[in-house]
This record gives sequence, C-alpha cells and structure tokens, in this order.
Amino acid sequence: MAFIDESCKFDPDAIETEVVGIAARLGQHDSGMHSHAKAQLLYAPQGCMTITLDGLHCVLPPTRAAWIPPACRHSVVMNRVVDYRSLYFAPQLTGSIANRIQILEVTPLLQALVERMAFWPWDKSAMAMVNTYQLFFEELSQAKESHLVLPMPSDRRLQTWLAELQRAPWDVPPLKQLGQQLGASSKTISRIFTRQTGMPYQNWRQQWRLQQAIALLASGYQVNDVAYRLAFSSDSAFIAFFKQHTGSTPLQYLQPKY
Repeated sequence: MAFIDESCKFDPDAIETEVVGIAARLGQHDSGMHSHAKAQLLYAPQGCMTITLDGLHCVLPPTRAAWIPPACRHSVVMNRVVDYRSLYFAPQLTGSIANRIQILEVTPLLQALVERMAFWPWDKSAMAMVNTYQLFFEELSQAKESHLVLPMPSDRRLQTWLAELQRAPWDVPPLKQLGQQLGASSKTISRIFTRQTGMPYQNWRQQWRLQQAIALLASGYQVNDVAYRLAFSSDSAFIAFFKQHTGSTPLQYLQPKY
C-alpha cells in the first residue's frame, strides 16, 4: 500500500525496497524535525508545504519539489489540505545526484513520474522499477533549480521570536518594530542578520514575505487576501512587489511553465 493517512506510522528506512513511494492527503500537519537514511524527493501536486532543513527555510508550491539528501535533518509543515507525494531512495541509487538540498522546478514528465512511483506497492521488485527510476533520475538531473530558499539566523536572541513567526508567518514586522519587540537596537539586529544570513534584515524580511505570499497563493488564497495578510498598502502594491521579485504576477507564477 502506498496511500497513507495521518494515523499511519511510517518509517522509510524500515522498508527494504530500494524505492519507496507514498501518497497522502493531509490537513494541518507538522512532521517535527527528523532524518532518514534514504534520500527523499518531496512534492505536493496540490497545496503548499513549508520545509525547514539545515538552517534553511523554503516553501513548496505545486510547481516545485525538494530533493533532500540522506541523513539531512528536516521538518515539513502543512497548514491547509495538501496532496502529498514523497519518494525515498536507497543511498546506493543516488550516487549521481548532488548530495545537497535542492529546490527544483517540476516539469510535466517529472510530475508524471513522481505520481506513478508514489503509488508503487512497497514490495515491488527491483527489476520492475529500474527503467522508471532511471528515467526519473535523468529528468531530475536536468530540472532547473529554484530560489525559494531562505537562510535562517541562529542567534539565541531571535529564537523565541522565530518560533512565534512560524506560528503566524505573515506577521513579520519592520526593523524598528522588531527592535522594540526584542529590546535590541536596529543596528544590532541588522548586524546579526547580515552575519548569519548574508543579507540585512530588510532584505530578509522581503524574502520571507515573498515566501509567505507564494504559500498563501498556492493554498488557494485570493490576491487581495494575500495583500491584506502581508500588510501591503494595496493589491497593486503587492502585485508590483511580487513581479519585481519573481518576474511574474501572482496569478502567472503558479501556472506551469512547460
């Protein structure tokens, strides 16, 4: 069986098959921080997932997938109903794949392969899988990388605030307001973010807002709702911001590009 629900206790490393696929339709869900010996391809054909891994934060709308190397600690959060697909690969199969986290654009062929493999029975023979997963790896190696990854600061003074931000991710304050919340100067906060994320807080905040906009749009929110939640002065201001950072309008962004 490959289709699971929230009550199913699932451990990909406990299954001996070289390629393990699962499919699920989940509501609000938090996997917690974990890792596994098998590499993982994570994808949602409907809805949006948020992933935290190796000091990075990223969102996965239906046009993107995440490649997670073996033993990489990560957590996955779903805030609304998500159609979830996940493929796990034994380490001996993934030697030709980059041993690093990648957020990749999903082509129609890659999507079709993920959908087929996610429903494979867990006792499927290796001989019956080899042609399909070799084609999958070929398509994966040619997929374009996306830039939906945001470094997270690790300074202990920010950790309580970051935990609160995860619970209400659209409520990310301007620099002066954050300084008042934390009892620190704007200069100190900017120095922390520049040192630990490679960008000043104002730039980091804009990238965070962009990620949340993509997550909300992929979860079915209308443009005006997203603009309001993220505290833009108007719908047109939000659309201009979104196009400046992605090259597409919010409605164009989630359309397949192939």
